Amino acid sequence: MQTIERQQTTPRMSQIVIHSNTVYLAGQVGDPQHDVADQTRDALARVDALLEQAGSSRKHLLQTTIWLADMADFTAMNAVWDAWVPAGHAPARACGEAKLADPALLVEVIVCAAIP
Repeated sequence: MQTIERQQTTPRMSQIVIHSNTVYLAGQVGDPQHDVADQTRDALARVDALLEQAGSSRKHLLQTTIWLADMADFTAMNAVWDAWVPAGHAPARACGEAKLADPALLVEVIVCAAIP
């Protein structure tokens, strides 16, 4: 029987869930005082830290879902995303518009990655 490991867990959620050499991260957001580009940088830095803690990295991304509060920010978010994703390691990705938990949040990034 394969175990499920949960890290940084609260009664509501875990930041990291590991199962069968796959890591699933909770949605990551940036500082709501910043614009979408800086919020994306913040969120991706949090993704990096969580992946490292789980024994993975952005080179092992499998799937990403990105929620934008406004699709008008798609180009600005993608400029940061494109610089962050290592060449040749782009995951399957979806991006859509959604009302986020705080009106000041402009982007949320959800990631699944392999653990090598």
